[in-house]
Amino acid sequence: MSLRSSLSATSRRVIAVVLHRVWEWLRAHAEISPSTPAGRRFGYLGEGACIGFPPGAIYGEPWIRIGDHTLIGVHVTLSAGFVPGLDLGPDPIVTIGKACSIGRGSHIVGHKSIEIGDDVFTGPYVYITDQNHGYTDPDTPVGRQWPVNDAVVIGSGCWLGTGAIILPGTRLGRNVVVAGGAVVRGEFPDHSVIAGVPAKVIRSYDPEAGWLPPQPEVPLDEETLAQIAELTGDREPAQVPESGERAS
Repeated sequence: MSLRSSLSATSRRVIAVVLHRVWEWLRAHAEISPSTPAGRRFGYLGEGACIGFPPGAIYGEPWIRIGDHTLIGVHVTLSAGFVPGLDLGPDPIVTIGKACSIGRGSHIVGHKSIEIGDDVFTGPYVYITDQNHGYTDPDTPVGRQWPVNDAVVIGSGCWLGTGAIILPGTRLGRNVVVAGGAVVRGEFPDHSVIAGVPAKVIRSYDPEAGWLPPQPEVPLDEETLAQIAELTGDREPAQVPESGERAS
């Protein structure tokens, strides 16, 4: 006979209420803050910063720095190094700036260098890493090949949508918007909107013209441009942009 079946309905209700209240108390009081023993293990956990309860996997705290008033959601994994207990040298591996908000279930997995600026917000389940397995040897399973590290930089003011993946070598400028589900690798300028797999710039900002229209997925050919010019009354069709340039 199971424990549940041996209890009366009234007893089960009482136990359920007690457990829910204990859980609510833990969520409110078991978060990691600068004054808690777990908080003091970090290289730096700033004033007003906190990590929600329950946290994800956290290790390598001496090489993780989190700025003032940054909020880390529940179930967020923060790690520096392969496993706990390694000596990773004098420099921080993961740095998160001030007043950031990291969404629940996200992973920030550092081995070389991940730098996140101030006022960076992420949706839930964002994955950021500076390491990936190589695949240069076709005869060796990818998971057994030596990993490759490449530093990641996320500029201040960025927004990373739900489920975005930031791969090694990514460098985002200031105030970059990353669409949900994007797989990002490479360098992207300030004030751009990027989306897709792999991620590409779909909108950009010009100080004089403001936000430019979305870029076409496929550049328009001369015939199409001529038809557009005829419909709009332009005397001369716009020129076909060179690869990587925007149509005017």
